[in-house]
Amino acid sequence: MHRGLDLPLSEISWRATTSGGPGGQHANRTLSRVEVWFDVDASQTLGPRQRARLLHQIGPIVRASASESRSQSRNRELALHRLAVKVDAGLRVQPARAPTRPTKSSQVRRVDGKRRRSQTKKQRRPPGEDD
Repeated sequence: MHRGLDLPLSEISWRATTSGGPGGQHANRTLSRVEVWFDVDASQTLGPRQRARLLHQIGPIVRASASESRSQSRNRELALHRLAVKVDAGLRVQPARAPTRPTKSSQVRRVDGKRRRSQTKKQRRPPGEDD
């Protein structure tokens, strides 16, 4: 998780359902798809700034699911990992962009390109149209 943030399993809810799509009797009868969710508002682990950031970035409930494996335990691991990735992404602070100025050579190239384009358009005009 994010910089030592460990969400206890007691704050994460989960549910097993049948996975959709083809697969015959095994997929129709086995509760192998796992959905996990984390209630940001009810969390005792998050600090006030982390809670506010997650609410703004993701919302009050963070959800993840997995149905790739035939095993419920493997799908639960995958779903928990995906949930951790979502929470981590929601807590990540993007560094502020340092403003930069265009270089002198890039300014010259830009103006030169504009000048060439202008000459091309002037040559397309019929003779006698001088502005």
